[in-house]
Amino acid sequence: MSALLQVRELDARHGLLQAVRQVSFELAEGETLALVGANGAGKSTLLRAIAGAHRAAAGRIVFDGHDITAMAAHRRVKAGIALVPEGRRLFPNLTVEENLRVAEASGRGGGWSVEAVFEVFPLIAPLRRKRAATLSGGEQQATAIGRALMTNPRLLLLDELSLGLAPVVVEAVYRSILDLIEGGTTIVLVEQDLARAMSVADRVACMLEGRFVLEGSRGELTREQVTEAYFGLRRQEATA
Repeated sequence: MSALLQVRELDARHGLLQAVRQVSFELAEGETLALVGANGAGKSTLLRAIAGAHRAAAGRIVFDGHDITAMAAHRRVKAGIALVPEGRRLFPNLTVEENLRVAEASGRGGGWSVEAVFEVFPLIAPLRRKRAATLSGGEQQATAIGRALMTNPRLLLLDELSLGLAPVVVEAVYRSILDLIEGGTTIVLVEQDLARAMSVADRVACMLEGRFVLEGSRGELTREQVTEAYFGLRRQEATA
């Protein structure tokens, strides 16, 4: 598999705070990478930097062989990168279908349509004429992912997929995500639920204080290793 995404020694800042520090990784076409870590570890900022919603302070981002480090966010969407941000950020006064169609014009040509989205996310199919502001959290999340799919992305960035959702809704959303993975979609997934992340990802990377402190394939890493890295226990042991 060829590398679709290459991130090289990436730094990103919020003012004086360095949120992402010297992060490097590659992602192959069709691969799923789960990013885990505590709040403030830099996961969301890393996704936003890849999507162009946050300017990189240093390093390089290469997508499909092209350096996109300085590329504007809307051009990255056209190139095939879609971000589903934390908080979903739907247009509250537009209907589900209108939210989906807004994204249609901003993306690339491809096979995703409103009906295709409803096939993958059947829980929102009966809600196509409901305003986004009236939807439940799970319905909003499904609509937000569907909106991203309408741009026909080659790389889908999902931030805090299950945050604030009831377990039964999380189950439904993850069934749809598995359908996307089986269909060959390349995904970077930020997830607080370690068990969920490790159940769907090909690889898992744990972030702590802006850095990758543990990375490996799902089969190589145990939940205990990831948990230790998540809380910084491995670093504490190393410096003890």
